[in-house]
Amino acid sequence: GHRRKNWKVRKFVLREDPAYLHYYDPAGGEEPLGAIHLRGCVVTAVEDMPDSKKYDVDNILFEIITANEIHYYLQAASSAERTEWIRAIQAVARTGK
Repeated sequence: GHRRKNWKVRKFVLREDPAYLHYYDPAGGEEPLGAIHLRGCVVTAVEDMPDSKKYDVDNILFEIITANEIHYYLQAASSAERTEWIRAIQAVARTGK
């Protein structure tokens, strides 16, 4: 997330109505730990991140900048998965409520 102290594994659920990306603890739990409002957001691939070690990022990062300018950095499992997430989030940001 935007307050990264270290990387944590999270389960993400993308919703279109309303346009949110909810995140959960992968170990379980029905309630989300938080949510990112996607309406009007910008999402882009990130090739390198300041203040990170090379082995931390592996060129599979993407960034979500919300309408109120909160920056979230997320790391996908692969380059292909990163592309899928970016496309899906861009679609929801344009058409979601």
